[in-house]
Amino acid sequence: MKFRVLLVCAFLLCAFSTTVVRAQEEESATNPIPPGTVITEQNWQQYKQYMTPGLQYLWAGTYTWKFGPNVQFVIGPTMHYPNPPEYIKNTEKYSGQVKIGTLPDGRHVLQNYVAGLPFPNPADPMKGWKILANDWYAYVPHVICNDASGQVFRDRLGNVTMNQFVLVLRIYNHISDPGVPIQDPDGAGLYYTEYFELSKPEQARYTAVMTIYYDDQTKNEDTFLFVPALRRTLRLSSAARCSPVFGSDATNDDTRHGAFNGNITKFDADYVGEKQILEMPNPDPIKSGFIENFVPPMYFPKPEIGKWEVRGVDVINVKRIPSLSSGYCYGSRVLYCDKESHNAMWDELYDTNMKLWKVSYDPQGLVKLPGGGSYWTNAAWGNIIDMQNVHESWVYLSGPTGPMRSDSDCANVNGLNLTDAGRYGSVRGLSEIMR
Repeated sequence: MKFRVLLVCAFLLCAFSTTVVRAQEEESATNPIPPGTVITEQNWQQYKQYMTPGLQYLWAGTYTWKFGPNVQFVIGPTMHYPNPPEYIKNTEKYSGQVKIGTLPDGRHVLQNYVAGLPFPNPADPMKGWKILANDWYAYVPHVICNDASGQVFRDRLGNVTMNQFVLVLRIYNHISDPGVPIQDPDGAGLYYTEYFELSKPEQARYTAVMTIYYDDQTKNEDTFLFVPALRRTLRLSSAARCSPVFGSDATNDDTRHGAFNGNITKFDADYVGEKQILEMPNPDPIKSGFIENFVPPMYFPKPEIGKWEVRGVDVINVKRIPSLSSGYCYGSRVLYCDKESHNAMWDELYDTNMKLWKVSYDPQGLVKLPGGGSYWTNAAWGNIIDMQNVHESWVYLSGPTGPMRSDSDCANVNGLNLTDAGRYGSVRGLSEIMR
């Protein structure tokens, strides 16, 4: 009898020990850097396996720019940020029918895409391009907006300049928001519009840029510039994708909801592999709008902005297809796409000689939907650093007048109806700016 009792106890002890070990292994896999760890200039090399090359360069000062002693990354637990139910439902309903077509000039196009995530389980063939398509069609609300977003620029001499602008981003097709149809009736033939209108500095006030992306993926984007001194709208060349946006270090192809804004049909993408890297997925949206909460010279956040998490990413190397590569500014773009949000948070940009040119970080944040819930998309702050020319652009999306808003919450933003597609999503609207 005693032998049986001892045997049962030994079995239970073994089972308990196995359970504890498994729990510890799961905790270690989820949080490979213990929450509460503070990464500094003194110890960053201990954690460099969780950093992109670009982030390592900023800690080390490899390319002039260096974080210095005042930057601290406070580590929090790795959290779960699910997509909205409507987006998940559309993924389950439509993803099985999505195909990839290849045109004679080498461009790839999505076929039969309706809404949701195109490729919930990307695999070969063309795994890299499928991940790029997931980045492009990652969840974003029907409308997101703010009346007082802005940028701060810093040059090699330490000179700092700023601007402020009205921002309206609107999706017209493949929508996955509750109470909104998949296709916006106000935008037949459109996929997406970007609207930026300067409100500061005063001498540049009313300057506006609007880009139209068409639902026909093979159609070039159209970009229009309103020049207040001329009271005219100019149509820019479709080749101007490399031109700076409002004098920043970001080009038209650089940032959207994540660190990529190019037409996916114009690019190839090679799958590099999986990695775990540091991201700040949930920064405080209001504190992110005040520069005093960021550490110069590169304006990375102080700990009160939010905690860094170790998150799984897919790494892809994105290049223009050969038939469209001539004259393009970048030779390569390495994107680190979060496995849960599918957005590229980190980005390393190489020039045509394959020398590192820029390092970009576009962390996003949580945006509240009027119907309930908060979801990960454009929300807080971002940074793009020109390593060659020692220049930096820091952007805040939420800020002094409130957080980024979405959908019907954009109908009255300090007196502006930013849901008005005619005013903030059409060429006609540019002509109304100074009326």
